[in-house]
Amino acid sequence: MEDGLSSFWGPVTSIDWCEKNYVHSSYLAELFNTVSNIPGILLALIGLVNSLSRHFEKRFSVLHISNIILAIGSMLYHATLQQVTHQGDETPMVWEILLYIYILHSPDWHYRSTMPTFLFLYGATFAILHSLVRFGIGFKIHYAILCLLCIPRMYKYYIHTEDVTAKRLLKLYVATVSLGSLCWLFDRLLCKKISQWYINPQGHALWHMLMGFSSYYANAFLMFCRAKQLGWNPKVVHLLGVLPYVKIQKPKTQ
Repeated sequence: MEDGLSSFWGPVTSIDWCEKNYVHSSYLAELFNTVSNIPGILLALIGLVNSLSRHFEKRFSVLHISNIILAIGSMLYHATLQQVTHQGDETPMVWEILLYIYILHSPDWHYRSTMPTFLFLYGATFAILHSLVRFGIGFKIHYAILCLLCIPRMYKYYIHTEDVTAKRLLKLYVATVSLGSLCWLFDRLLCKKISQWYINPQGHALWHMLMGFSSYYANAFLMFCRAKQLGWNPKVVHLLGVLPYVKIQKPKTQ
């Protein structure tokens, strides 16, 4: 099918990306942008299994599940290019970053019920408003501000972490999120030129894959830091000698 034609899902009603639509199937608007979310799901599943098997706090299991939900939402969006699925992709992004804010700040928050209650109401209010209004550039600004709120606390954890392998997790996070952002910008801003190339490098699909890894690295780093706070003697080991994960040894009294 030619780019821009109606499909099984009907005309495109959301933001269109730099991958030609419905080239491989009438059910998948953007094949590469859809399947590129699979690595993120697999990595989140690995993180979830590690969190559950080692009895980390429930917040980390919820965090890995939120990564899975976000990836599935992205798959649905890029498979259909419909406004409703676009909103279904963006809303979990905000929920996930609110969860990161909670995990980063909760150890030093003295009023235990106040912050989660506020963040829950904030996320619920945003979901309702976002279902009614197309925010456009406003969403990107809002999301960027929420992300910026995480940076000082992440940096604090980094400078107070002495373990070299744990520090490497955050360095890998910064590297993958930076490279992924460049791929996103490259795909978005230079689409007209890219469309004339013989091979499309699929910058947005690369963004999905790199963000899957960056989320995994960030989660592992936060799990290490929390285990250190709780006195669980964490250390970073590698699955099959490649993929890092956090192993702990709780005191017998716990």
